[in-house]
Amino acid sequence: MDNRNIRDYLQPGKRAHLVGIGGVSMASLAEVLHGAGVTVTGSDQKESATVLHLRKLGIQVVIGHLPGNVEGADCVVRTAAVHDSNPEIAAALAAGIPVFERAQAWGAIMRDYKNALCISGTHGKTTTTSMCTHIFMAAKADPTVMIGGTLPLLEACHRVGRGDTIILESCEYCNSFLSFYPTVAVILNVEADHLDFFKDLADVERSFRAFADKVPENGLIVANCEDENTMFTLKGEERPVLTFGVEKGDVHAQNLTMDHGFGSFDVIYHGEKYAHLDLSVPGVHNVKNALAAAAASIALGVPGKAVEDGMRDFRLPGRRFEYKGMYNGAELCDDYAHHPGELASLFDTAAALGHKRVVCAFQPHTYSRTHELFGDFVEVLKRPDVTILAEIFAAREDNDIGISSADLAAKIPGSVYCPTLADVTEKLREIAQPGDLLLTVGAGDIYLAGEALVKEA
Repeated sequence: MDNRNIRDYLQPGKRAHLVGIGGVSMASLAEVLHGAGVTVTGSDQKESATVLHLRKLGIQVVIGHLPGNVEGADCVVRTAAVHDSNPEIAAALAAGIPVFERAQAWGAIMRDYKNALCISGTHGKTTTTSMCTHIFMAAKADPTVMIGGTLPLLEACHRVGRGDTIILESCEYCNSFLSFYPTVAVILNVEADHLDFFKDLADVERSFRAFADKVPENGLIVANCEDENTMFTLKGEERPVLTFGVEKGDVHAQNLTMDHGFGSFDVIYHGEKYAHLDLSVPGVHNVKNALAAAAASIALGVPGKAVEDGMRDFRLPGRRFEYKGMYNGAELCDDYAHHPGELASLFDTAAALGHKRVVCAFQPHTYSRTHELFGDFVEVLKRPDVTILAEIFAAREDNDIGISSADLAAKIPGSVYCPTLADVTEKLREIAQPGDLLLTVGAGDIYLAGEALVKEA
């Protein structure tokens, strides 16, 4: 990581070259920097709708990673997935051009905002960041936003605003969020994950504590008091903490009812009713996400009416219990869940919706996660009526462990292992019955198996 001050290089008139500019967070970063007067160029491996959009804004994007792409750049920004061996990074380092991480760039940007609302947690980050976006838009705060998924309200995963608030999904992987400067830090939950980077749960907890400690003394930490690991992580914290939870906390629910999985409740703050919410998204976990968003809103002085208005038309971002269509009388939905805790919340939600059967086609994400959390995956994947297992999505890894989804299938009675996505589609086609809920689940490309089925309907 380059120790030079990135803020000196992200100034009007300077040129920043973004490697992998077509990615979700990098494209958002490109737009924000472009809007701030920085000359932005970039490169990506392939053409895409995102690349086309950036070009229409006047941002020069080259396809292919070539050493000449960085010539004349004042700095280069990359994601954690782009290593020093990349031709552009190698050329920049050889030429003495500073190379910064994407998270460093976002951290530099947020320092120009009065309010930097950073939402962290092992689960629920994208949904809660999206809820906050709806609320702050309803409050006419004109926020700048960066989300890890496409939000229907924005028709994008980001927004460049002119207000004094920036809202960012904040990921712990590779300690990325430690480059941020939150004035309000939200911690939804803390669990063992990303064990290809972190040693164990204690290492994850240390990272989240360091994130909380980034908050200034006049800032605020918003924390889930019903999550034991979160409270352990914050033990002895001297910065002010605003707690939330379904049943307890400074901000909590009262008069909660669940109708076919959809929550309706009053938001209580210090004993007084702050807002009333009738959620349009199912699951108790989304009740908790909404309470976290309400607590963050309270922290930044947003009135309860804006929370009600913003949440009234809230729709989940893409790949969060996303309805895809019908096949043979069965409803097909897609979800990004890729950790045992997320799967448990997903299956809780599915069970409350009243379908005859829940059929889950799951694609594990990364060999290391599957190996480290193997027993937890086995137990939670026993819950659906039918479990179909696609092969592990490699993402950034090589299979040095020698693990396969077939190993999971061997431990889950009645489950089916499918080596290819085409096999997954065929199995769903074979077993789908009227009244079923078909779920394609995982952070890879499992959604393609379901989409192929829906196209046949």
